[in-house]
Amino acid sequence: MAAKLKVFVSSDGLTDYVVAASSRPKALAAWGAHQDLFKTGGARETDDPDLVKAALAQPGEVLRRAVGGAEAILKVPRRPAKPTPSPSAAALKAAARAQARLEDVEAAHDAAVARLAQERTALEAREARVERDYEAARETAQAELDEARRGLED
Repeated sequence: MAAKLKVFVSSDGLTDYVVAASSRPKALAAWGAHQDLFKTGGARETDDPDLVKAALAQPGEVLRRAVGGAEAILKVPRRPAKPTPSPSAAALKAAARAQARLEDVEAAHDAAVARLAQERTALEAREARVERDYEAARETAQAELDEARRGLED
């Protein structure tokens, strides 16, 4: 079921802008407003029979009339959307250079991380050898000490 339409009006002092919408935010969007005109008192809901009749006949379309209502209610033409400008050749080249630089930085980082991983592996292997040598030397020294102590007891 479609939402019930309400008729909202905003004015610039010379012209009333009218729209039939289901909510205040939708009315603001139809007007292209970037602030809450309802909060500032620049817009309100209306029950003016002429405005209600005209707006409900064209829901979502912004209609206008001179303040005071002496003039006919007319549809406000929609402005065409501004085309998105194409980037210049210089901007495209700059973007390509920046992309290449980013790729170079990432490749250098990856290479550095790989070197560090290799160094870590080598250090871990060296640490294991040092620990093995220490344990072997310690066992030998302990055995010699134990042998010397037994010789003292005899």
